[in-house]
Parts: sequence; structure tokens; C-alpha cells
Amino acid sequence: MKKKQIKKILRIIFILASISSLYFVPWILVKAWILPLPDTVQEQVNEAIDHGFDGTIVYVDEAGKPPAFYTAGWHDRKNKIPAHSKALFKIASIGKLYVAVAITKLVHDKRLSLDKTLADYFPELVGKIEHAKKITLRLMVQHRSGIPNYFDHPTFWENQPYSNEEALELAFEMPASFEPGKDYGYSNTNYLLLRELINKVVGYNNHQYIKEEILIPLKLNNTFGSLSEVDTADVMSGYYVGLEDDFKTEDQGMLATAEDVGIFLRALNDGSVFDKGEQEIYSSIYVYEHTGLVLGYQSIAKYHKDIDAIVIQFVNTTNFNGYNWNTMEIVYNRIVKILRRKKSS
Repeated sequence: MKKKQIKKILRIIFILASISSLYFVPWILVKAWILPLPDTVQEQVNEAIDHGFDGTIVYVDEAGKPPAFYTAGWHDRKNKIPAHSKALFKIASIGKLYVAVAITKLVHDKRLSLDKTLADYFPELVGKIEHAKKITLRLMVQHRSGIPNYFDHPTFWENQPYSNEEALELAFEMPASFEPGKDYGYSNTNYLLLRELINKVVGYNNHQYIKEEILIPLKLNNTFGSLSEVDTADVMSGYYVGLEDDFKTEDQGMLATAEDVGIFLRALNDGSVFDKGEQEIYSSIYVYEHTGLVLGYQSIAKYHKDIDAIVIQFVNTTNFNGYNWNTMEIVYNRIVKILRRKKSS
């Protein structure tokens, strides 16, 4: 599919989803919530397909037990390839956790300072991004910078950017969301700039730095920076409700297996991804869990301290009216309830 066609489809989807969400009662959510809780995680994963998902992968790492994998539905709907646990998946904003760890390591090594400003690191952005002289690196990592999210630009869906430069141009046209440090506002622009900053400081691609400092030490051999690094046959297909298109050939950032994400998240939460003195820095600037959403792919990655378990869920079906996302969250929470029930029995 050509980029112009994708842009047109995205614009139509966004408009229709916004309208339809006002008129249709989300019975799918009621059904997903009130159904009796199954006895096993696999039963719950199977049930998720009945809620309209094409395919799903769940990874569970309970302390003291071998990791468990659960799948249902399709890896590739057109070619009737069943979902499988080794598939690569577009993890979207879960990738921000890796960027935050990379920033932490550079701060610890005195190559970056959390108190220096956007203007210090990118003087060319003064006058293009409001308050550039007041926005610190710390505020950018924490989403408290006030830098507008380029996703919120009024023409984003009509003219979707396909490069960092194009995305930044959208942000340049928008006013600050708030005064630096005065509020919280999730902004992909923050992390676009953080990746660019890593490039600038280390002198090479930020994902290569992430690979050297995070992936290789943790032996994460199935985590990649872009679609160009992998065989697309290994990538789980991505779908949008009501469309036949498969969006897996669109480059949308990091890819990883559920197992690799789970190993990373365990290392993040138990501190083994950090060198001495780094975890204190990280804890002061970012979170220990994340979700991800891009066209065709949505995901949840969390650690549950009460049962000492990492639970990762990948779903390869999206629908921007929000119900699809909420259904995924309901399924995820029910999986965790099953694990808690077994833990206490």
C-alpha cells in the first residue's frame, strides 16, 4: 500500500471512529468484564479472540517458575499462520523504557546532565520550541516539558509524518502545552528528541547504543530498532478493525519478542539492567512499566510486585474508538487475577 493511501485511510478511520464512539454502546466491554473468570490463562487468551482480536501473545514470568507462553488467533490472517510465541512484535511506546535507561546510563557517565536544557543540547531549536531555555533533560524524560505531542497536530492524520524531521516540523507549529514543570503531558516529541540527543552524544545511532548497553548484556537477541533489521515473515501481522490491510510492512520503531520484553522488564525492575548508582537516577526520572500503541499493534508490559510476576500482552488488532484498547486492558487484568488466584490457592 502506498503512503498516500495509508494517510487517507488513517484520516477516514480517525473521523469515523470519533463519530461512532459517540453513538454506540460498548457492549463488548460489558461482555469482556462480566464473563466468569476462566480457570487458566490459556482459556482467557482464547476468550480474547472472541472479543474481536485477530491474534494475541501473552508471556508470564513468575519468580521461581519457568516462563510461560500463551497464544491464540493468527500470526498472519491471510496465510492462516497461527499466532506463536517467537513472533516479533512492534512494541511502540514500550521502547521509551529502553530510551530512559540509555539516558540514565549517559547521565551516570557524566556525558549528559539532567539539569541542562533543550537549548544547551539543541541551540538551533530556540525560537522553534517554546521555553527551550527552561526545558531540562529531566523534564523531557518525565513528560513534564510542555513540548507539544506532534500526534496532536490538527493535520497529523491527514499528512502523517514519515521522518523525525517531518514530525518535529509539526511540533514546531504548535504552542507549548504548559509551562515547563507545571504539569504532565505525554508527548512522543520528548522521546523523539531524546533519541536524537543520544545520537548526538554518542556519535552513532541510538539503537546501537541501546544494543551495546542493554540488549547485549541481557542477551536479548530478538530485539531490534527497526523493520529493516528483520525478516518481515517473523513479524506478527497488524490489523485495524474493518480493514483487510496488513500493516506489518510499515516501519514503526522497535520490535521484539514477548520473551525479550519480559526479560528486559524483569531486569529493569530488579535493577540488574543497571550498573552501580544508575538505578537511583532512573527511579528519579521514569516509570517501570509501559504500554504501546501503533496502527495494528497494542501492548502492555508490567511487573506485579504482589505476585512477583512479569506479564506481557501483545495484541495485533487496533481500533481507534478506544473500545478495542479497553477490551485488551480487561483481558490483561483478568489474566493477572487468574495468576493471583493461583498464587493464593
